[in-house]
Amino acid sequence: MVLLLVSCAVEPVTGRRQFIAVAPSEDLKLGVSSFEKMKKEVPISKDPAANALVQKVGRRIAAVASLPNAQWEFVVFDSKEANAFCLPGGKVGVFTGILPITQDEAGLATVIGHEVAHASARHGAERMTTAMGLQLAGDALAASTANADPRKQAAAATVYGLASQLGLALPHSRLQEASADEIGIIYMARAGYDPEASVAFWQRFAEYNRRAGAQTVWFLRTHPLDETRIETLKKWLPRAKQEFKPQP
Repeated sequence: MVLLLVSCAVEPVTGRRQFIAVAPSEDLKLGVSSFEKMKKEVPISKDPAANALVQKVGRRIAAVASLPNAQWEFVVFDSKEANAFCLPGGKVGVFTGILPITQDEAGLATVIGHEVAHASARHGAERMTTAMGLQLAGDALAASTANADPRKQAAAATVYGLASQLGLALPHSRLQEASADEIGIIYMARAGYDPEASVAFWQRFAEYNRRAGAQTVWFLRTHPLDETRIETLKKWLPRAKQEFKPQP
């Protein structure tokens, strides 16, 4: 009962209830150490224009985000991968490979808004909590079948692994991504970026994926289908436009 009470959280903007059994201090410590390791292993871009743009957009988005004691840091990594990421505590990485798809400041705000949303919603800690729960359940299953035939033990472990991934882990990941899209479009609007640009960005990204042949059946994906994201973002546009405050 006590664990449930202290672990309940509410996601910003969406109001979705969360169960997070990881302390913010541990969350932050892991994010900082992982980010420092990555900065040593992956080349950091020396492009002054790209770095200046990411810093500018990152600061504006972070200013409207809700993450107490955040240690915001925005780094451009020199990689052809069309991606970006966020680690707990406000550590955001943007790969140079995604910049041709973002095209402009508002397109980049869509990406950074999405990543900052992951941080402010503490999605990393929520995923760790889910992983711990699945591990405990797996251990309990192994203990309950310890005296069974080895073939039955292996079959039970295989079934549990598939069920936990397809039935919980992957759907939960897609749910978090959808939440980050919703929070992100509100953040970019509050920061003064036209939320219409988010739809345009995801349309360009969908075309990039089609050309790259990046197609995975929906139930094995960690992210929603591009077409689903676009249609959902269109539904959130009216609210985002109400939050939109253009900056000079």
